[in-house]
Amino acid sequence: MMKNIVILSICLALAGCHPAHHQDIVSEGAVPEKLSGEFAFTEGPASDAEGNVFFTDQPNDRIMKWSTDGELSIWMQPAGRANGLCFDQTGDLWACADEQNELWIIDKEKNVTVLFDRYGTGKLNGPNDVWVAPDGSAYFSDPFYKRPWWPRDTTQQDGQCVYFLSSKESEPVRVIDDLVQPNGVIGTPDGKMLYVTDIKEGKTYSYAIGEQGALSNKQLFCEMGSDGMTLDERGNLYLTNAAGVTVFDASGRQIKHIKIDEPWTANVCFGGSDMKSLFITAKAGFYRLKMNVKGVGSQ
Repeated sequence: MMKNIVILSICLALAGCHPAHHQDIVSEGAVPEKLSGEFAFTEGPASDAEGNVFFTDQPNDRIMKWSTDGELSIWMQPAGRANGLCFDQTGDLWACADEQNELWIIDKEKNVTVLFDRYGTGKLNGPNDVWVAPDGSAYFSDPFYKRPWWPRDTTQQDGQCVYFLSSKESEPVRVIDDLVQPNGVIGTPDGKMLYVTDIKEGKTYSYAIGEQGALSNKQLFCEMGSDGMTLDERGNLYLTNAAGVTVFDASGRQIKHIKIDEPWTANVCFGGSDMKSLFITAKAGFYRLKMNVKGVGSQ
């Protein structure tokens, strides 16, 4: 028996894994449950403080709500062709409203504040994903994807970049300009690290967040691109793409793959009253997976 234990320990050490830590992030026996498939293209899931999940059906120009008691409803329509969403600490919903290349804040009464639609002298490409830090500052990505509802075919910007806002009243400041096509952005709940995925290059990077939102210490986190991202309480990072949901631990090592029966998995967040359900937007479908870990911070 002792010999077997020693052999197992050596194998685990060589594999760099710890069975009780990595293999139990998904509840035993749980599989992705399709909650609805009535959409054109689902995106941007975000949970509020109670665990209700909001997500976008961009081609149909609406924001949907999945309540903690399991009710699906249209929360806002029209919705500025919203894409990525994120709640801030006051309960306001930030939305990447790319119909007019704008960044919005929507309050609890559904009043819309348009923050801006341009950088410098040109229109933004189309804000795609946004993360609000614990101090109320925010980062958003601005890739260029030609939309059928735009009258223009070309960008007015000289790059596809990531921007920082020190407050709701501030102007955007470029903080990343060397990626091919930045997409998903999310930060750690302590506000000290930002993850950004370069979907076209097929890579995800981490950055240290410093004073005034400055980013430093760019590191290649993993050799995989992603559309959206989320984090759990263990620091695991969840990436989404054609393969489904792929989970990496904080060191950048892949620890889990969750197959979704759709041609594209766009985004993911934690929600539910206990924040232990993983909600997944994938093409026309909206899915839920029971987890043994909780989501953290702004989703």
